[in-house]
Amino acid sequence: MTQRQLRSCAIALLLAALLLVWLGRWTDADLYFADLIFDFGSNTFPLRTEWFFEHFLHHTMKALMIAVALVPVTMLLADGSSSWQLFDSATRRKLAVVVASAILVPVAVSALKAVSIHHCPWNLSRYGGFAPYLRLFDSLPAGVSAGHCFPAGHASSALWLASIAVFWLPGRPAKACAAFAAGLSPGLALGLAQQARGAHFLSHTLWSAWVAALVIVALASRLRMQGSEGRKQIAAT
Repeated sequence: MTQRQLRSCAIALLLAALLLVWLGRWTDADLYFADLIFDFGSNTFPLRTEWFFEHFLHHTMKALMIAVALVPVTMLLADGSSSWQLFDSATRRKLAVVVASAILVPVAVSALKAVSIHHCPWNLSRYGGFAPYLRLFDSLPAGVSAGHCFPAGHASSALWLASIAVFWLPGRPAKACAAFAAGLSPGLALGLAQQARGAHFLSHTLWSAWVAALVIVALASRLRMQGSEGRKQIAAT
């Protein structure tokens, strides 16, 4: 990743964060989409216990994403066991970014969930639960426990796939952007599946995607620095 590419990513992250703050603080978008899914007649989210959403898209797909994450891990281990002969140094560093993303993206989202006050939609009084609806930056009312439902944890099990974009950096930024978008798609789909069940709001998934992008850009920046250091060492010799 070049300095110019890193600057562009930083600007895009800042603008996306401002848009998400506006969405969660000053619009009713979350409630609008949740209302579309919720059946006010039966006072339930009809898809909450549907097998495809609850078991396949929730449990099975999460297990599959863990299995997929083991692929780059295995590749790095195989490279190490063969005395670092399978891949060149640049490919090895990019694989390391993917592996680190597979670990750090879910960890970062889980850490934010641990300190979050927001409840899942199905726990809100609006949807037959007990908790109040809180906008972004609202305070938790007295007597109400924290919900720990923000951002979307399930989506993070796949959002790390966007890190495959590093394989097209810095030389092919257009393909890197396409790979990044394609890599986000499975995680966004899992997040939307949870939204359909009443487990998350739209903004929960979008913030998880933003966190994933931040982690991946930070790791790609580190990759750039490592590459620069390597070139300096070669030049010095």
